[in-house]
Amino acid sequence: MPLTYQPYDSDWVAAIRSGAPDANGQPAERSISDGGGNPCRHCLDEIPKGAPMLICAARPFPELQPYAEAGPIFLCADACVAYSGTSQPPVLKNRSECLLKAYGSNNRIIYGSGRITPTSEVESYCETLFSDEKVAYVDVRSATNNCFTFRITRRNDPSSR
Repeated sequence: MPLTYQPYDSDWVAAIRSGAPDANGQPAERSISDGGGNPCRHCLDEIPKGAPMLICAARPFPELQPYAEAGPIFLCADACVAYSGTSQPPVLKNRSECLLKAYGSNNRIIYGSGRITPTSEVESYCETLFSDEKVAYVDVRSATNNCFTFRITRRNDPSSR
Protein backbone atom coordinates (compact mmCIF):
# COMPACT_ATOMS: atom_id res chain seq x y z
CA MET A 1 0.00 0.00 0.00
CA PRO A 2 1.44 3.40 -0.94
CA LEU A 3 2.01 5.56 2.14
CA THR A 4 2.61 9.29 2.60
CA TYR A 5 4.95 10.46 5.37
CA GLN A 6 3.84 13.88 6.60
CA PRO A 7 6.10 16.30 8.44
CA TYR A 8 4.76 19.33 10.27
CA ASP A 9 3.21 21.91 7.96
CA SER A 10 5.78 24.36 6.53
CA ASP A 11 3.63 27.42 7.28
CA TRP A 12 3.32 26.38 10.95
CA VAL A 13 7.08 25.73 11.17
CA ALA A 14 7.86 29.12 9.59
CA ALA A 15 5.55 30.82 12.09
CA ILE A 16 7.27 29.07 15.02
CA ARG A 17 10.68 30.08 13.64
CA SER A 18 9.41 33.68 13.45
CA GLY A 19 8.39 33.69 17.12
CA ALA A 20 4.73 32.64 16.93
CA PRO A 21 3.46 30.87 20.05
CA ASP A 22 3.57 27.09 20.25
CA ALA A 23 0.79 24.78 21.48
CA ASN A 24 1.39 26.08 25.03
CA GLY A 25 1.23 29.71 23.94
CA GLN A 26 4.96 30.28 24.36
CA PRO A 27 7.76 31.07 21.90
CA ALA A 28 10.07 28.19 21.05
CA GLU A 29 13.22 27.77 23.13
CA ARG A 30 16.52 28.08 21.29
CA SER A 31 19.18 25.46 21.88
CA ILE A 32 22.12 23.73 20.21
CA SER A 33 21.79 20.12 19.10
CA ASP A 34 23.97 17.65 20.95
CA GLY A 35 23.65 15.28 18.00
CA GLY A 36 22.21 12.64 20.29
CA GLY A 37 18.72 12.24 18.92
CA ASN A 38 17.19 15.58 18.06
CA PRO A 39 14.86 14.78 15.15
CA CYS A 40 13.47 17.76 13.24
CA ARG A 41 9.74 17.30 12.65
CA HIS A 42 9.93 19.26 9.39
CA CYS A 43 12.81 17.73 7.39
CA LEU A 44 12.40 14.45 9.33
CA ASP A 45 16.14 14.07 9.79
CA GLU A 46 18.41 14.41 12.81
CA ILE A 47 19.54 17.94 13.61
CA PRO A 48 23.34 17.79 13.31
CA LYS A 49 25.53 18.20 16.38
CA GLY A 50 26.30 21.87 16.98
CA ALA A 51 23.42 23.13 14.81
CA PRO A 52 20.91 25.58 16.27
CA MET A 53 17.52 24.09 17.03
CA LEU A 54 14.16 25.03 18.45
CA ILE A 55 12.26 23.19 21.16
CA CYS A 56 8.55 23.84 21.30
CA ALA A 57 5.23 22.30 22.27
CA ALA A 58 3.16 20.89 19.44
CA ARG A 59 -0.28 19.39 19.12
CA PRO A 60 -0.69 17.62 15.75
CA PHE A 61 -4.49 17.80 15.81
CA PRO A 62 -6.82 20.37 14.25
CA GLU A 63 -8.82 21.09 17.42
CA LEU A 64 -8.65 20.70 21.18
CA GLN A 65 -10.28 17.50 22.41
CA PRO A 66 -9.43 14.78 24.94
CA TYR A 67 -7.23 12.77 22.54
CA ALA A 68 -5.30 15.78 21.20
CA GLU A 69 -2.00 15.15 22.93
CA ALA A 70 0.54 17.97 23.08
CA GLY A 71 4.22 17.44 23.66
CA PRO A 72 7.71 18.68 22.94
CA ILE A 73 9.26 18.56 19.49
CA PHE A 74 12.51 19.73 17.90
CA LEU A 75 12.85 21.80 14.74
CA CYS A 76 15.89 22.96 12.82
CA ALA A 77 16.25 26.62 13.81
CA ASP A 78 17.39 27.47 10.29
CA ALA A 79 15.24 26.85 7.23
CA CYS A 80 15.08 23.24 6.10
CA VAL A 81 13.15 21.49 3.35
CA ALA A 82 10.03 19.60 4.39
CA TYR A 83 10.34 15.85 3.94
CA SER A 84 8.45 14.62 0.89
CA GLY A 85 9.82 11.15 0.23
CA THR A 86 7.87 7.96 -0.28
CA SER A 87 10.06 5.74 1.88
CA GLN A 88 10.81 5.73 5.59
CA PRO A 89 12.16 9.15 6.57
CA PRO A 90 15.81 9.40 7.66
CA VAL A 91 14.72 10.15 11.24
CA LEU A 92 13.94 6.44 11.69
CA LYS A 93 17.30 5.09 10.51
CA ASN A 94 18.86 5.25 13.99
CA ARG A 95 15.77 4.09 15.86
CA SER A 96 15.12 0.44 16.52
CA GLU A 97 11.43 0.94 17.29
CA CYS A 98 8.66 3.50 17.51
CA LEU A 99 5.11 3.78 18.81
CA LEU A 100 2.34 3.70 16.19
CA LYS A 101 -1.22 4.79 16.98
CA ALA A 102 -4.15 4.90 14.55
CA TYR A 103 -6.81 7.62 14.52
CA GLY A 104 -10.19 7.95 12.86
CA SER A 105 -11.39 10.88 10.76
CA ASN A 106 -12.79 12.37 13.99
CA ASN A 107 -9.17 12.59 15.30
CA ARG A 108 -9.92 10.14 18.10
CA ILE A 109 -7.56 7.25 18.79
CA ILE A 110 -8.73 3.84 17.65
CA TYR A 111 -8.44 1.70 20.75
CA GLY A 112 -6.18 -1.32 20.44
CA SER A 113 -4.14 0.18 17.60
CA GLY A 114 -1.22 1.47 19.70
CA ARG A 115 1.85 -0.72 19.40
CA ILE A 116 5.59 -0.43 19.88
CA THR A 117 6.81 -1.47 16.44
CA PRO A 118 10.29 -2.27 15.10
CA THR A 119 11.15 0.36 12.48
CA SER A 120 11.60 -2.43 9.94
CA GLU A 121 7.90 -3.28 10.41
CA VAL A 122 6.39 0.24 10.27
CA GLU A 123 5.05 -0.14 6.72
CA SER A 124 3.63 -3.61 7.28
CA TYR A 125 1.87 -2.58 10.50
CA CYS A 126 0.49 0.52 8.74
CA GLU A 127 -0.87 -1.72 5.97
CA THR A 128 -2.62 -3.78 8.64
CA LEU A 129 -4.03 -0.67 10.30
CA PHE A 130 -5.14 0.92 7.00
CA SER A 131 -7.01 -2.26 6.04
CA ASP A 132 -9.61 -0.96 8.51
CA GLU A 133 -11.69 1.72 6.76
CA LYS A 134 -12.09 3.57 10.08
CA VAL A 135 -8.36 4.42 10.15
CA ALA A 136 -7.72 7.89 8.71
CA TYR A 137 -4.06 8.22 9.72
CA VAL A 138 -1.32 6.76 11.88
CA ASP A 139 0.88 8.83 14.16
CA VAL A 140 4.48 7.77 14.65
CA ARG A 141 5.88 8.62 18.07
CA SER A 142 9.00 7.97 20.09
CA ALA A 143 8.87 4.53 21.69
CA THR A 144 10.70 5.84 24.76
CA ASN A 145 9.35 9.38 25.24
CA ASN A 146 6.00 9.32 23.36
CA CYS A 147 6.93 12.51 21.44
CA PHE A 148 5.14 12.97 18.10
CA THR A 149 7.52 12.39 15.18
CA PHE A 150 5.37 12.39 12.00
CA ARG A 151 2.07 11.23 10.54
CA ILE A 152 1.42 8.54 7.94
CA THR A 153 -1.58 8.57 5.62
CA ARG A 154 -2.65 6.55 2.63
CA ARG A 155 -1.11 8.10 -0.46
CA ASN A 156 -3.40 10.74 -2.02
CA ASP A 157 -5.25 11.14 1.29
CA PRO A 158 -3.56 14.08 3.01
CA SER A 159 -4.69 14.72 6.57
CA SER A 160 -4.02 18.24 7.73
CA ARG A 161 -2.83 19.24 11.17
